[in-house]
Amino acid sequence: MTIDVADRLPDPRQDNQDPALFGQTPGQTVGPFFHYGLPWKGGADLVGQSDMGARPELFPEAHYVLHLSAPTGTPQGQMIELTGRVFDGDGAPVPDAMLEIWQADAAGHYPVEADADPHFVGFGRAATAEDGSYRFRTILPGRIARDHAPHIAVSIFARGVIKRLATRLYFAGLEAGDATLSRVPAERRATLIATSGGDGVWSLDFVLQGDRETVFFDL
Repeated sequence: MTIDVADRLPDPRQDNQDPALFGQTPGQTVGPFFHYGLPWKGGADLVGQSDMGARPELFPEAHYVLHLSAPTGTPQGQMIELTGRVFDGDGAPVPDAMLEIWQADAAGHYPVEADADPHFVGFGRAATAEDGSYRFRTILPGRIARDHAPHIAVSIFARGVIKRLATRLYFAGLEAGDATLSRVPAERRATLIATSGGDGVWSLDFVLQGDRETVFFDL
């Protein structure tokens, strides 16, 4: 008796990946984020004990009880504040984005290095407000090397962003000689350079798409 090999193969119509059965897979998104455990109370304050970073109005009052970090001392360097807004491709504010920052201390050392400031954590996380605004309190970072201007690494998570968007924040007047920034087209460098409003406040908006899109880096 001869059996056709094709008779032993599964009917492709029974394959649950067969688009003939189910059509196109529906689109998925990311966010809104779980506010109880992600942008935590105090997560955006790298130099003090304020509750910056979380959105208290999104917590039941009885649940807004996570303790602030206990400082081990005062970090060295110039205290600064970072502010700005996150916008989508249509120019609308993104009210439920989450930003992370990672930076060196005032002497240019990351917290994982032996010579780092023991009182500076170097990492922070903040949720955006309803108007898309964010805010961090931190230290003006030093140069990590001669060809690296003071900068802060920024990651942005938002609805519809499957993979985090990575970029850098530089400081106007301090960005000269940076090897990475020099590789960015001159006409787009302004999307990475924060401007000073005085009193240690630096501002930079992030735009996720469109003509004014922030320069993001491949990971």
